[in-house]
Amino acid sequence: MNFPFGFGQKSSLLLIFFFHGIVFSFLLFRKGIHNSNKASKWLSFLLFLCAMYIAPYMLGYAGWYSIKSTREILYFIPFMQVLLIGPVIYCYTKCLLNPDYKISKKEWFHFIPAILYLLYSLVIFVTDKLILEEFYFYADGRDKDLKKWYQLLGFVSISFYLIKSLIAYQTYKKVIFDTVSYADSILFKWIQNFLFAFLTLIILRIVFFIFNEQWAEFGSHFWYFLSFAFVSFYIGLKGYENTIKSSVFVSQKITNPILIEEEKQTVTSIDIDFWKDKILQLIYDEKVYKNPKLSLSDVAKLLETNTKTISSSINSGFEMNFNDFINHYRIEAVKEKLKNGEHKTSTLLGIALECGFNSKATFNRAFKKSTGISPKDYIQKLSKN
Repeated sequence: MNFPFGFGQKSSLLLIFFFHGIVFSFLLFRKGIHNSNKASKWLSFLLFLCAMYIAPYMLGYAGWYSIKSTREILYFIPFMQVLLIGPVIYCYTKCLLNPDYKISKKEWFHFIPAILYLLYSLVIFVTDKLILEEFYFYADGRDKDLKKWYQLLGFVSISFYLIKSLIAYQTYKKVIFDTVSYADSILFKWIQNFLFAFLTLIILRIVFFIFNEQWAEFGSHFWYFLSFAFVSFYIGLKGYENTIKSSVFVSQKITNPILIEEEKQTVTSIDIDFWKDKILQLIYDEKVYKNPKLSLSDVAKLLETNTKTISSSINSGFEMNFNDFINHYRIEAVKEKLKNGEHKTSTLLGIALECGFNSKATFNRAFKKSTGISPKDYIQKLSKN
């Protein structure tokens, strides 16, 4: 059977993005299998869902709704799994934050709405195509995937899981700053960009709905779906790039940061004073801040105690998280070297690395946060004194 495809401006544009979505989905799935990378597999699934999401509009603009044989394909195949996209976004985010993440039995309920819609689609197919052999559910001649109630439910679902993903990331971010001295290196800029991309889509959908008076019409959705296709392409391209570059930055010590946060204990004021002195002695005598991979558990081992005690002592005693606390002494060490004129015989980056920083960007951010000025401005200020 020959299925025509009308290569108009709208259908062709969406076809390009649809094709790229399928290709990146395949590449990421293969990469996930080869590297046993769960995050790659989830992203592969997400990109496949995104490609399927734009398929009815791409094929609709190509004329498929005008031909009986192709119209029935669009009717009976549930291309748009809007109730599945949100949970997959959430699972992908959780896998990025925790490479050992596994869906618990309780979390399978996230997929129940999507499963129910698949069953609903199966009932429609069996009733209209096999039992009645005429349109009953499709008597109105409208694709069920495009119904307002389903699209609205999908919008709410994606928004809900996007919020859950943002909360998970913020929790991770807080605990990482309390756990390691190189937090900037493992905050996963890609996660921020990924979540921001979907947040942009949510905002765009609201804007189009408010300002487009003909939103209910099939043709009025084109710019939104083109935006969705473009964002999907960005996620596929950058997600694949991130998969190639990235490896797991999070060590086994901080694999489950949420658990660390939940297990923190309360330390009395007497304990805090005692441990503050012990921590400072370690800082000044051993200069542990020079270790660019210094973690909370490293300090706890050196002081022969547990991470909960050290974390609570630093948070309460110095009113800083672990990352900022260690960076404070790294900055002080850098400032001391600058006062001694070492920048005249060594590069600024060399000094920063010697004092425990692991990159120029991290050093510049930490220095400005601590002093309020950039390292170069600080040197100029020293030269004037």
